[in-house]
Amino acid sequence: MDASEPENTPFAAVSAQTSKLGRLYQSYLDKSTPYTTYRWISTIVLLALFFVRIVVAQGWYIVCYSLGIYLLNLFLAFLQPKIDPSLTQDEGLEDGDAGSSLPTKKDEEFRPFIRRLPEFKFWHSATRAIAISFVCTWFGIFNVPVFWPVLVVYFLILFSLTMRRQIQHMIKYRYVPFSFGKAKYNQRSGH
Repeated sequence: MDASEPENTPFAAVSAQTSKLGRLYQSYLDKSTPYTTYRWISTIVLLALFFVRIVVAQGWYIVCYSLGIYLLNLFLAFLQPKIDPSLTQDEGLEDGDAGSSLPTKKDEEFRPFIRRLPEFKFWHSATRAIAISFVCTWFGIFNVPVFWPVLVVYFLILFSLTMRRQIQHMIKYRYVPFSFGKAKYNQRSGH
């Protein structure tokens, strides 16, 4: 009997299988990274299936509302810069250094926009949340009776107020979180 032989306990077998599935899942995620358009199309299709399920089943409105709030939070994190200019400006004023804000003049240094939540993590979190919400609609325990028009109105008010605040923040600190519409310069060959 060799004492260095590993034990084949049920826990070790389950751990090995979950590790194998985790690596397989991560490899599929890595392979899907360059296909941004197809990833988002699949997420929109999944969201449409979720909405069809909600409409046909006539229930699970609280699951739908929770998903909407979560997706709104993800979207806001996607729109915000990694380093909030309002916080760095406040810290700069306390320390006596007011030069730590975004560049506002042509001669200041250019700093690229870095998101708080990168696009891939935004897509992955949104897709995972939609899939979990879709699964929740198949269990009666999550079908809490609620007057759904109140949730819709409350969500629309919440959405408009938070987006208004975010747009005002973007205007105040002069940052654009999107790359379309920005000036693109062609590189001359030989220079």
